[in-house]
Amino acid sequence: MKRLSLIFLLSAFILASCASGSPSAGSPTSTTYIENKGSDTIVNLALAWAERYQTQRPDVRISVTGGGSGTGIAALLNGTVDLANASRRIKDEEIATAQSSGIEPLEHIIARDAIAVIVNSENPVSELTLQQIADIYSGKITNWSEVGGEDRPIVKLSRETNSGTHVYFLETVLRLGKSDDKTLFSMDTLLLPSSEGIISEVRHNPNAIGYDGLGYVPHDVKTIAIAKEAGGEYVLPSIETVNDKSYPIARDLYMYTNGEPTGIVKEYLDWILSAEAQEIVAELGFVPALTPSPSP
Repeated sequence: MKRLSLIFLLSAFILASCASGSPSAGSPTSTTYIENKGSDTIVNLALAWAERYQTQRPDVRISVTGGGSGTGIAALLNGTVDLANASRRIKDEEIATAQSSGIEPLEHIIARDAIAVIVNSENPVSELTLQQIADIYSGKITNWSEVGGEDRPIVKLSRETNSGTHVYFLETVLRLGKSDDKTLFSMDTLLLPSSEGIISEVRHNPNAIGYDGLGYVPHDVKTIAIAKEAGGEYVLPSIETVNDKSYPIARDLYMYTNGEPTGIVKEYLDWILSAEAQEIVAELGFVPALTPSPSP
């Protein structure tokens, strides 16, 4: 009997010890994890947000990875992330797939972005119309001399098809926003896996043209001023020209959740839309989703 009592007490002690070391919502020492994956355009911004937030909430750990908008949305659909980053809107077929699995994607606009068209710093071309860019990427224009440059072949660079930036550029620039247009990238367009890859190639190749989120564009490549149509005003991308809608290649950036967020995920999303977090958006070259006021 004494042996049974001793075993019972020892078992109770072990269970109590295990319970005291496990995370719990009410414990000040517990750790909560948020999985955040998706758009490579957003990944640096998401990392900056996570780093700042964790200084204020050391009990929260936020895992941020890229891979493209399609990767993030796929992870949301299979239930492996709390937040899916996307630089494009979720597609109807993705919503249908999600709903068939009991998942209800909910959209949150967390910032805005201008897509900059970039060339090598030695390229004399500084201005292009949307139609000229569409003609370059569809293969109708193949030499820089056709748009006021030198007699050089144009090397076209694009993000890979899993990228939300690729999809947006295809729909907005190559197809000029026409839903019935089936124009595709020219077969000789080089598909690169990252924003950094496009920047590096443009930096070193005087014949190259590429596109990237404004927050990724360094000062040692040339950003092209773009006109909506021939004879129109040529506009460079900036926070101001995105907000006044004069720059023609601008978009919202998104996070998707499975239904209405709750708990720490909701708290984190609320913070992302706060003035403090939106100041980070501007610091990294993106456009705030709201007009931030100075942090106290």
